[in-house]
Amino acid sequence: MRRIAFLILLLGAITAQAEPDLSAPQAFERSNQGGLLIIDIRTPEEWRETGVIPGARRVDFYRGPDVLLKSVLQMVNGDRNAPIALVCHSGSRTIQAQRFLQAQGFTQVYNVREGMAGSAAGPGWLHRPLPVEACPRC
Repeated sequence: MRRIAFLILLLGAITAQAEPDLSAPQAFERSNQGGLLIIDIRTPEEWRETGVIPGARRVDFYRGPDVLLKSVLQMVNGDRNAPIALVCHSGSRTIQAQRFLQAQGFTQVYNVREGMAGSAAGPGWLHRPLPVEACPRC
């Protein structure tokens, strides 16, 4: 019984370490310092509706895992150790994409869990004094 409890605790610790989060302000700061690429995985409709984070790259999560993987690899020039932060509407898609990319060997994938619109994790990028710009080619 103790072994099972230990394994459950260990698995929880590994999972917690494997899924690092950043707040929207933390992602903005790290991106501005040049140490983080922000990738917006919302849909083109969402990009047009709310705008996008300046300098963020975009790939529609719903185009599927093959497109996501190929796009992210291109964005980081094949460097699976490059630090990236994923953002979506409210953090649901990003956790799925984060886990997928980690399973593909990416080592520094952060989740902006509050997303653009906010969630239980925080008010969201759009409700903070953080920049957005109109999407030029959505």
